[in-house]
Amino acid sequence: MFLKIDTNINTPIYLQIYQRVHEGIKSGQLKAEQRLPSVRVLASELNVARGTIELAYQLLVSEGLLETKGAKGTFITQTIKNFPVNRFKELKSLHLEQKASNQTALTNNFSKQNSSGYEISPFQLGIPALDTFPHKLWARISARILRDRHFDLLSYPDAQGLNQLREGLARYLMISRGINCSPEQIFISFGHRASLQLIAQSLFTTGDTGWFEEPGYHIARDFLQQIGLKLIPVCVDGQGINVKQGIEVAPEAKFALVTPTHQSPTNVTLTLERRLALLEWANQQGSWIIEDDYDGEFHYQGRPLPALKSLDNQDRVIYCGTFSKVLFPALRLSYIVVPSSCHEHFHSTAVTMGNQCPSWQQEITNVFIQEGYFSRHLRKMRHLYRQRRSFLIEAIKIKLSDIFAVELQAGGMHIIVKLINGASATQFSQLATHHGLKIEALDDWLINKKESAFLLLGFTNIKDKQEALMLCDKLNEISHNLLSCEGFK
Repeated sequence: MFLKIDTNINTPIYLQIYQRVHEGIKSGQLKAEQRLPSVRVLASELNVARGTIELAYQLLVSEGLLETKGAKGTFITQTIKNFPVNRFKELKSLHLEQKASNQTALTNNFSKQNSSGYEISPFQLGIPALDTFPHKLWARISARILRDRHFDLLSYPDAQGLNQLREGLARYLMISRGINCSPEQIFISFGHRASLQLIAQSLFTTGDTGWFEEPGYHIARDFLQQIGLKLIPVCVDGQGINVKQGIEVAPEAKFALVTPTHQSPTNVTLTLERRLALLEWANQQGSWIIEDDYDGEFHYQGRPLPALKSLDNQDRVIYCGTFSKVLFPALRLSYIVVPSSCHEHFHSTAVTMGNQCPSWQQEITNVFIQEGYFSRHLRKMRHLYRQRRSFLIEAIKIKLSDIFAVELQAGGMHIIVKLINGASATQFSQLATHHGLKIEALDDWLINKKESAFLLLGFTNIKDKQEALMLCDKLNEISHNLLSCEGFK
């Protein structure tokens, strides 16, 4: 076929198609009134988006070289008068100018948008690399399911969640996190807060006290406090939550909410000694441990410790997982693993709450797992995040070595840096936000507010070295403005 494209050159595909058709007509290879492949067929053959073909055809129609005949298709024009000049070089130059303009916009605005228009600010925490998610594959699976499955996916979802998905999760958790559970122990919920609400309504009453990591995940903190639970801050150090301190300040607490694999937000891993101490306390007190394993899949140095739940011989741990970090946040699909002894109580609460993820989203996720795409996607993301993390760390070393000291941990989706130039972390984050950079100060993750010198920087959506360097240039500028008292001017 004459319409061959080269994805390795720096020429847009629509311009390559424009050029090939233009040359084919001029050379006589393409004859008058000859029918060209339809947009759908050509897009499929070249494995490109239909919009790419449509743009190339529109350019050629505007020059009088092609004409469309409705349902019959697109044809070479019958008679071509004053054969138009090939505008390939002109169009490519315009494309390069637009590309340069877009790059300038990145340096000035530092914001990205996905296909839904939602802005992703540089350094934003907890957002997976949406640019590399297999959107087309997900769309094909979605279309297949909605085409083949009719009425069953349109009804109310099962209170506990799709059975096939729970079966797949049980297998996945055994292999990846060392958790031995049955599908009956798993409950699917509409996001992490829905999981917390199911746990709280099943096990606690208003005013119950629980340990909460200090610093800790502020969204969970705010939610638990809003529904009437009393949180006792327990300090986190280089070994994770300080269990000894927790026992000293609140020995009879009803629960402890912890993030053992990558503590949120410090990324430290809870040591085995403290895991065992935490389990011993829960067993003796009859208290519950809520294990939030929000990004345990992303570990870059050695093998991660198995989940805390894997050590739970007395059924005191409620395990929480989510697809927001491994797939995409808008899916709103989370899950918990509960002890068998609590199943009936959790089930009756789930029926009352009715807060389940829609059935078709559960089915799409189930197929994504069952057909092997999930495990492949995870392997790809681990490699990608390791690479993108290195882009940011290297850029900091080059551009900001006199401003930041990197506090590197073995995993997670963000890094922590310490301000070493005397600037206030809170003021730095506020000024960065003012300039479109979503940097958070560690102070905001504390129940007992105090000034610290630490900042949190997400790296998952930093695409290359150049972008990392540009962002660090902006941080350098912000630092100078802050220290020179320019502030928000």
